[in-house]
Amino acid sequence: MGRIFEVRKATMFARWDKMAKQFSRIGKEIAIAVKAGGPDPATNPALRRSMQNAKGVNMPKDRVEAAIKRALGKDTENYEEILYEGYGPHGVALVVETATDNHVRTVANVKAAFNKGGGTLGNNGSVSFQFKKMGVFKLKPEGLNPDDLELELIDFGLEELGEGSGENGETVLVVRSAFTDFGNMQKALEDKGITPISAELEWIPTVTVPVTDEQAEEVSKLIERLEQDDDVSKVFHNMG
Repeated sequence: MGRIFEVRKATMFARWDKMAKQFSRIGKEIAIAVKAGGPDPATNPALRRSMQNAKGVNMPKDRVEAAIKRALGKDTENYEEILYEGYGPHGVALVVETATDNHVRTVANVKAAFNKGGGTLGNNGSVSFQFKKMGVFKLKPEGLNPDDLELELIDFGLEELGEGSGENGETVLVVRSAFTDFGNMQKALEDKGITPISAELEWIPTVTVPVTDEQAEEVSKLIERLEQDDDVSKVFHNMG
């Protein structure tokens, strides 16, 4: 079992409160999940996933419940999930996930961030072919045997299992499945009594671009600029 390559830079929110940004992102996830599948997590896997992620970032229970109630209201915002793609400095590919109630504002802000950061916003499909969308589950390693877990999860779509880093740099077990097997893997972990720290859909690079420390810093500044935007949920890169 090796260490899994991390694809999301952890240098976010230099001028933002990180926790507030996480709460806002998960609040949007909850709204989208409730509108699509209803307010009952027992019958709505997407909502169940969002609630797990809320717990992973210590989002208060009352805020989660309030987000669900807001999503049921007639006047609540309708968020649309839009993917943007482009290149940062030094040929690094970037995939930007957004959740927005105003796509005109969002595309203008994303384009401006790319331009200011020395990058170029591309068309749909211009860089995503260099990534693979996967289900990514982070687990607390205590009480788990990685070798046994690997054998138990193969039938549910496991593609990779290795070590990664949590929010505070702690070692976690990372389970990856194909995008189409996300639901199967989520249920398999639930049936085994394993509650993930987080359960996300991420864009994993199939091709990486080697960069120096100085070049990585330039790209990271662009990623940080993008992630400071309210409409941006996550940014993925293929820096090697």
